[in-house]
Amino acid sequence: VQLQASGGGSVQAGESLRLSCAATGSFFGIDDMAWYRQAPGKQRELVARITRLGGTVYADSVKGRFTISRDNVKDTVYLRMNSLKPEDTAVYYCNAEFNWGQSWGQGTQVTVSS
Repeated sequence: VQLQASGGGSVQAGESLRLSCAATGSFFGIDDMAWYRQAPGKQRELVARITRLGGTVYADSVKGRFTISRDNVKDTVYLRMNSLKPEDTAVYYCNAEFNWGQSWGQGTQVTVSS
């Protein structure tokens, strides 16, 4: 199983980005999917999580600005990021949970300048 993330980039504060992460390979269904991020010198932190049925959880720092969604047919999770701030700068990683364990994407850089 591989997770391929895309959509990162460099933007100005206040702008938007959408991240995508597609799961490929042989598996039977995906449980929770999530986005994490890791800024330089900091621990990796949960940004948002979504269950197979669409239940969501967000970090307090992104509530009201970020939206996580998923397409269970395409086995893809998305993260819409609005009103980006410099403190959102980090490498963003997607994560997917399967009945045998979990898998991580390779990370995509998001840089927000003021």
